[in-house]
Amino acid sequence: MRILPLLLLATLLCSPLHAQQKKTRDQKVREDREKVTTDGFWIYNDLETGFRTARQTGKPLLVVLRCIPCEECVKLDDELVDQDPVLRPLLEQFVCVRQVSTNGLDLSLFQFDTDQSFAVFMLNADRTIYGRFGTRSHRTEWIGDVSLKGLAVALQGALRLHGMYPQVQQSLAGKTGPQPRETRPELLPGLREKYTDQLNYSGDVVKSCIHCHQIGDAIRDGYRAAGQAIPEEVLNPYPHPRSLGLVLNPDEAATVREVQSGSLAEKAGFQAGDQILRMAGQPLLSLADVQWVLHQVPAVGGKVAADVQRGGQQLQISLSLPDGWRRLDNISWRVSAWGLRRMATGGLQLEPVGEAERGREGIPATGMALRVRHVGQFGPHAAAKTAGFQQGDILLSLDGRTNLLTESDVLRYGVTERRAGDQVPAEILRNGQTRKLQLPQQP
Repeated sequence: MRILPLLLLATLLCSPLHAQQKKTRDQKVREDREKVTTDGFWIYNDLETGFRTARQTGKPLLVVLRCIPCEECVKLDDELVDQDPVLRPLLEQFVCVRQVSTNGLDLSLFQFDTDQSFAVFMLNADRTIYGRFGTRSHRTEWIGDVSLKGLAVALQGALRLHGMYPQVQQSLAGKTGPQPRETRPELLPGLREKYTDQLNYSGDVVKSCIHCHQIGDAIRDGYRAAGQAIPEEVLNPYPHPRSLGLVLNPDEAATVREVQSGSLAEKAGFQAGDQILRMAGQPLLSLADVQWVLHQVPAVGGKVAADVQRGGQQLQISLSLPDGWRRLDNISWRVSAWGLRRMATGGLQLEPVGEAERGREGIPATGMALRVRHVGQFGPHAAAKTAGFQQGDILLSLDGRTNLLTESDVLRYGVTERRAGDQVPAEILRNGQTRKLQLPQQP
């Protein structure tokens, strides 16, 4: 019954009637500020007041990073969160801060998957992080990754840790990441020229906002502009445990719903029903906490210790991650894929050709076969169009390689093995005939 209101809400928000009545982004941002500040429950876009209030009250701090102008129907709706009979009493035990921009955000503390439009931090007033919440692995489908019940479980877990603080402080040290290159988004190259540390409500407030995804975009663009390969840790951030064959229940903190056959998770010994209590010594409050631990493992691989509750017994499992393990994850759904397509595919969007169509087209059952499902039409995203690519073309090889089986593979190859200005030879199938084209690589 819980899912039905969420589905109904998503349907209503995405309906044609709603589209006709859609407000401008400027209206959304200004109305959100007015509504939240008038209500008074949430501290609005003021983290320092939040930390000060937490110190004064002794409560833990809840910070929700929430992209207001986001056009996707992919987040837990604010009204449902605030009015839920289970969540509301939990929220009242926190000092709640609603952060609607990343301008001025302390990146040495608030490190998260910047492709998300909804991210939650639960912290002590001394800035120790209890846990994170909020993830997705698809542009529009999200019910398999987050839920109201899962958020409640995370809040309950944070309150338990707060009640045991500071005894548990040492186990939480790993939840704070390494010092970033720049400590605030507006200091990053590409952003420092356009933004300040505050929203401009007296002017064009939307254009003054640094969106979460712009942080990651600026970092990737910096590597590309310098003629360097984008590091795998930057290119494949916050790996989803599903890519390792570990499917978690979104209604629980970190309970295994399914272990996929032949996966790294199965080889490690995980089983359906396992409750993962800790990974790398860190207590887990949500799937996002699992991703945080995985994000700290280098692309060359490593081992992650997991403390598991199974059938009344506790045991330790060692998850071995081989060199290249991050490439198991799909990155094509991410907002950042837009910029990667500009760099690596000249604006092409690709999808695998199915088995039946391979047979009809005479394409071998194995090897590369990616259909062009969209060709960019404007600016740098029209580079492939200018080079002669068309919607419906089937990409059979790229740079002589036939082992790039997904769009993610193509994007990764373009931004790690090639550089801006390169012309990459491509073989395509169009109307039953093979052709040779050159795919331009761009900044």
